Amino acid sequence: MSLRYLTAGETHGPQLTAIVEGMPSNLRIDFEALNFQLLRRQKGYGRGRRMQIEQDRADIVGGVRHGQTTGAPIALVVANNDWKHWTKIMNVEPIEGTDEEKRRIHRPRPGHADLNGGLKYNQTDLRNVLERSSARETAVRVAVGALARQFLENFGVRIGGQVLRIGEIAAPANDLPLDELVARTEASSVRVADEETEKKMEAYIDQIKKDGDSVGGIVECIVEGLPVGLGSYVQYDRKLDGKIAQAVMSINAFKGVEIGIGFEAGQLRGSQVHDEILHAEGQGYTRASNRLGGFEGGVTNGMPIVVRGVMKPIPTLYKPLRSVDIDTKEAFNAQVERSDACAVPAASVVLESVVAWEVAKAFLEKFGGDSMEEIRANYDSYKRQLENY
Repeated sequence: MSLRYLTAGETHGPQLTAIVEGMPSNLRIDFEALNFQLLRRQKGYGRGRRMQIEQDRADIVGGVRHGQTTGAPIALVVANNDWKHWTKIMNVEPIEGTDEEKRRIHRPRPGHADLNGGLKYNQTDLRNVLERSSARETAVRVAVGALARQFLENFGVRIGGQVLRIGEIAAPANDLPLDELVARTEASSVRVADEETEKKMEAYIDQIKKDGDSVGGIVECIVEGLPVGLGSYVQYDRKLDGKIAQAVMSINAFKGVEIGIGFEAGQLRGSQVHDEILHAEGQGYTRASNRLGGFEGGVTNGMPIVVRGVMKPIPTLYKPLRSVDIDTKEAFNAQVERSDACAVPAASVVLESVVAWEVAKAFLEKFGGDSMEEIRANYDSYKRQLENY
């Protein structure tokens, strides 16, 4: 069975829930490592007060016994600590009271799903849209991605990421080994490898916040240790790079994605874009470069996957943009909700998580089996096939 998951829950509801189906049996779960990924998402210079309220951790309430997956669906729960302040407002049962008491929203915020969702689902209280469309949902997606990471680690696959740009401040290019990149970015408040850039970004975010504004940026994910052959060129919907691109674009506030050198390829000649093929005894086929980001024809080519995503500025501003009241149709300043000035460092963690999921899904499709032992046997057999090619 193919890997899949669904999430449920609202930003101010009691919890976020995910059901993961298709994870093989006998995968040993590192609970500390799982919750470390959630902690990573909460960090980052420019985050708002919500991150001071929440202490995210994922509780597994099904599909794992004595530290190992059983092959049954895995149920993950991430509690919302802020729920205690919203128990009446977000109650499942009907409540009496005024619009103010219900915290009804009737002034849609530009850049959010408020108005679109209200029109689509015929909701006159736009809170019903806000609560589900909020980026809070990415907390449980990171938990799901953490499971995928642990599965991939069993086969030597490593994942890291970094922030490349926040607004006007770009980090200098680096060619660091993945382990060193991860160490440096984990120690950085904005997930950059360069300390001088970190200071510039912090000062820049401070100014943005002072101005009552918000800022976006560009983040990158790198996946090493994958074999040739994940994905397929035979149908459009089996191309792994296409699946990753869709997953990246599904992250809240992401408006662009590129793989390898991406859009830069449109400015260069073919001889400056394509990766020459090499062969060495004991090493097999390699590439002289990795401009295509680990893919050819929608299939992994054995080089590291390199994916970048563009996050727009968070649309909730403390100097609100113009909007229209859906009750009176009169012009108003958009309603303000608690928000971050910059969530780009956190978005880097979410990017890693969704990429990990798509890679794990493709890995299982290629080396399918119901248990870790069966998948290992299939994987080892394929590696021998590659060595003899």
